[in-house]
Parts: sequence; structure tokens; C-alpha cells
Amino acid sequence: MKPVQVTCHSGRAYADRPIFFTLEGVTYSVHSVEKEWLEPGTKHFLVCTGDNKRVELCYNDQNHEWSIIDLGGKELG
Repeated sequence: MKPVQVTCHSGRAYADRPIFFTLEGVTYSVHSVEKEWLEPGTKHFLVCTGDNKRVELCYNDQNHEWSIIDLGGKELG
């Protein structure tokens, strides 16, 4: 996992839906959220970028930090 900066929509709670993320100085738009789920202490989002790249964005509630998992395809960062 790599650290990442995420801009998200926050409604009833923080990190309701990621909108953009910045990795190593490059900003990617989130075209769609394909899946989201909770694990103890973390929120996970499987997202598709505007250029059809799929990544998993993870928010750690305790550390208040985002991380990213590249799921293959076009290289990010």
C-alpha cells in the first residue's frame, strides 16, 4: 500500500465517497465507486478512474490516513 491524498464527499460521516486522489503529484478523478466495504478500523473503496484504472482506496479511521492499492493495468505513480 502507498500513502495517497484523497478528496472525498463527506455527508453523514467523513469519507462517504472519494472524488479525487493525488498520488506522487498526479491527480486522478474517481469516475465510479464499484464497491465499498468496512473492515475493523478501515473503510475501503474499489474505484475506477476517468482513464479506466481500477484501484482500492483505504481510509484508516484511527490514523486518519488514506492508502492505495493498485489493482493492475496502467501504472500509477
